[in-house]
Amino acid sequence: MKKITLEVNGKPYALECPDSELLIETLRDRLGLLGTKYSCLEGECGACTVLLNGENILSCLALSVEADNAEITTIEGLAKGSEPHPLQRSFVDKGAVQCGFCTPGMILAGKALLDKNPHPTDDEIARGLDGNLCRCTGYIKIIDAVRHASKK
Repeated sequence: MKKITLEVNGKPYALECPDSELLIETLRDRLGLLGTKYSCLEGECGACTVLLNGENILSCLALSVEADNAEITTIEGLAKGSEPHPLQRSFVDKGAVQCGFCTPGMILAGKALLDKNPHPTDDEIARGLDGNLCRCTGYIKIIDAVRHASKK
């Protein structure tokens, strides 16, 4: 067990974690942040994407002890009160949400991209979302949503 501190969605946490606990386990099972999805647990799908110090990572591949003293943003941390983040609003407005399972990871990957490159091309958006799989949309509406958000 190791004592770690995390800032998750702006709130500080001090936890004792086993050395082998995955970040997704800490976020979902300990902190109750269910927007981060359990899926492949192999780093193949992106459904568990979160932002760690502003970088998108796969929380199923990261140990919680590796995130000690880090700032983590999950999908629950994007909205400002009842006001959705522009990417969240764009995903709804552009019909980029179907089953919704991949949506939190897609939005967080899109946020990391737009934070680095506020006006990406469609090819840059596609590369920025690489590693996040969607079985429903065919990606066109997702790319449209990120492009739309980049204009706000």
